[in-house]
Amino acid sequence: MAASVQETTDLSKQYDTPMGLAHTTMQALKDRIKLHYDLASDYYLSLWGEHIHHGYWPTDESKAAESKEQAQLNLIRLLLDVSRAELGEGSRVLDVGCGVGGTSRHLASALGCAVTGITISSRQVEIATRLTKTAAASASASATTTPSAAQEVAPDAEGFYALGKGRVKFVELDAEKMGEYFGDGDGDGDVGSKFDAVWISEALSHFPDKALFFRNARAVLRDGGRLVLADWFKAEGLGDKEFADDIKPIEDGMLLPPLCTQAQYVQMARDAGLEPLAEPKDISKDVSKTWDISWSLVQNPSLWAFAFSQGRDGIAFLQAFRAMRRGYANGSFRE
Repeated sequence: MAASVQETTDLSKQYDTPMGLAHTTMQALKDRIKLHYDLASDYYLSLWGEHIHHGYWPTDESKAAESKEQAQLNLIRLLLDVSRAELGEGSRVLDVGCGVGGTSRHLASALGCAVTGITISSRQVEIATRLTKTAAASASASATTTPSAAQEVAPDAEGFYALGKGRVKFVELDAEKMGEYFGDGDGDGDVGSKFDAVWISEALSHFPDKALFFRNARAVLRDGGRLVLADWFKAEGLGDKEFADDIKPIEDGMLLPPLCTQAQYVQMARDAGLEPLAEPKDISKDVSKTWDISWSLVQNPSLWAFAFSQGRDGIAFLQAFRAMRRGYANGSFRE
């Protein structure tokens, strides 16, 4: 027993919470990420809404006038534009780390895409499916539809729910297994499927093996398909103090393996056979308002009570909000 407690790995040496709780294996980290989202997703939904990602305010005017909900849609539109992903009716999209499905539903209802959302959290699948059934019932029924009508909405033979001209479904899946699940083997997934786009917004930073994600994305994309990606990064060339003050609290609190730079992502994409269409776009100044709003929202005493009930991880998570704001202000943390 003593030997196993003292055993360390490269990951555990790089990643310790501020209170000393280490991840001894990659699986231990993934288990804690799953538990976090199983427990916290209802709070995310109530505080931040259906799109669990940053808002994008590209101008001073938008910062003054646009809500976080509008800004979140702005980010989706930006990603479509930057990636040159010409998605439309019938386009097949894999939304990796889909959260409670806000982006999946938007791509289905607004563009007519067939979207498969995957998440490691069983609770997020439950919430995403419930919200989708409610949206489908609202879109297809009369104004007298009651919330109970959502229970009557049924998926098609492939498990998709119709939403506008598109359709959407959600699958509980460790994204590191998506190449196998959606590949050419004899698994239980959509065998032989190829996607027009793999969409991942602010989720890849959670993955211990990021190079594997890029290889999996290449495996499930059709020829000419697009990888649409937004994520969190550390700046190039940080000193020890900058890293300790700004980046380490974010990694610890947000349950992140060591953060990468944008250049490292570009290299991993190329190594996997994916050629970037343009230089990475730094939108840090245009999304940083997200954490000003978030810091205000998390002053809710019930959320802090919930965090304390979760012990080290819960407290470190809320403490990381302050580090996010500081990192954006200092330029050490990027998107």
